[in-house]
Amino acid sequence: MSPPTRAQTAVAVDSLCTHPMIRSTLRPATGDSHVRLLLNIIWFVLAGLWMAIGYTLAALICFVLIITIPFGIASLRIALFALWPFEKTVVKRADAGLASGIGNVIWFVLCGWWLALAHVVSGVLLCLTIIGIPLGLANFKLIPVSLLPLGREIVSVEQARSLGVKPMFSS
Repeated sequence: MSPPTRAQTAVAVDSLCTHPMIRSTLRPATGDSHVRLLLNIIWFVLAGLWMAIGYTLAALICFVLIITIPFGIASLRIALFALWPFEKTVVKRADAGLASGIGNVIWFVLCGWWLALAHVVSGVLLCLTIIGIPLGLANFKLIPVSLLPLGREIVSVEQARSLGVKPMFSS
């Protein structure tokens, strides 16, 4: 008996799993996902780990100030995104309102500007090499969420497409 083809596997997964995140996880890897994996590994070594450390430091500052603990939690979410960005995107939350706007102003003053500056510096340095250009561009795409993280949600690219939500950017 021969193993099932990709098409047969995709049909079986689609019929068994209705949730988009489960479906995208169980689908066989494509060439595009191999490129994303390679970019994520290179990103992790050259920029991701260092940016995640910066976001973790921002979270610790926010946790110490106690009233800014929600900002610390947002910073940790972005730190995870900064570790492995090439399979995720940022979408605007439908329920974001005035509180998110006020929170973004406070975030910008406390942590946002220096994290954005770190993305700019890291992005420019990565763009100096040919292999680093896609990584530098990914760094530049992280600047909006580093400046204004509240009212945004980090989701997989497939989940954003399946929900019909237009991503703010995708790496």
